[in-house]
Amino acid sequence: MRADARRNRGKILEAARAQITLHGPDVGMDEIAAAAGVAVGTLYSHFPTKVHLVASVVSEFLAQMADRSETAAAAVRDGSPAYTELTALLRDIVIATATNQAAKAAAAALDADEGDASDLQRGRAALQSIIDQARVDRAVRSDLSIEDFYLLVSNIPAGQPTDTLDRWIDLFLHGIAARRADTTSTPV
Repeated sequence: MRADARRNRGKILEAARAQITLHGPDVGMDEIAAAAGVAVGTLYSHFPTKVHLVASVVSEFLAQMADRSETAAAAVRDGSPAYTELTALLRDIVIATATNQAAKAAAAALDADEGDASDLQRGRAALQSIIDQARVDRAVRSDLSIEDFYLLVSNIPAGQPTDTLDRWIDLFLHGIAARRADTTSTPV
């Protein structure tokens, strides 16, 4: 793909994310093209239908989260504390998910493909390795599973201000933190 075509594709994806967030899944392709600063024909040359466009937005998000998870897993392998990497990864996932929630809702409404299964597998494998190491380090609950993590992440409060997201992250981290052996259930 030529450099200008890559640039236009990126502008279209960014505009689609913003327009879907503002106007929901019914936003028109014309409005997305205008917001991207490209001709409608340029948009359609990259994405023949809105379903293709929304699927690409979601797929791009999943690939970014898989890449970010692999980066955190590599840092753990290189000696960074697993809980530190898990905390930073969680913060990134919360912010990205909260801002991409509208695109995910649009994908569901349009029955768009939700991304490459290999990206989901990459992200899952990387996150599992971080959770496993955090459990070995006794930094998180011994019974913490990746399904628990996904359950909590699936309930991220979209459309909330940063201070609300920060509070949610703190509550999430408190919930997964290792507990003392005593009955007070106070995080370590």
